Amino acid sequence: MSEPTDALTPREEEADVHFEPVIRLTERVDTKTMEEDEDVLFKMRAKLFRFDTTSTDWKERGTGDVRLLKHKETKKTRLVMRRDKTLKVCANHAISAEMRLQPNVGSDRSWVWKVAADYSESPPTSETLAIRFANSENAGQFKTAFEDAQKVNAEIAGVTIPDAETKEEVEEKEEEEAAEEEKKEEASEEKKEE
Repeated sequence: MSEPTDALTPREEEADVHFEPVIRLTERVDTKTMEEDEDVLFKMRAKLFRFDTTSTDWKERGTGDVRLLKHKETKKTRLVMRRDKTLKVCANHAISAEMRLQPNVGSDRSWVWKVAADYSESPPTSETLAIRFANSENAGQFKTAFEDAQKVNAEIAGVTIPDAETKEEVEEKEEEEAAEEEKKEEASEEKKEE
């Protein structure tokens, strides 16, 4: 388009405006995250969900780096996760011996566990959490680090954790016993029909 040549037509003027700040901020304020006394044992990007019991649905808590932090003095490990851009805490709880990581149904890259007290919101609440990773390898690394942290925290607290193999053996025996009972019931029903 050509520029209007009429002198009365308003033209867009370029504004070169510069404002000096009224107050200069010279002091740097150090923000404390309460994570300064902890070492990072594990850090990986993931997406966190919580189970909403009222709507019986999974609600997204946030996406960011999940970290396992070990305190330098007490040696206890906790799980902390902050959202990417806002850095708001979406998970913050100690890893206890009672927690059981279970694979999420239909996915090899996610885990589900129950938390007695999650401190990401006030007041602390009991939650069922699920975490999903980019691939199954990352999920496996998380499980290993989580279970190692459980063992360390259990040793500090003086609690023993049953071995995963023992747990699996018990589950297998229960499944076998249930299958045997079903066969016996079917056999007894067939005898009754004869």
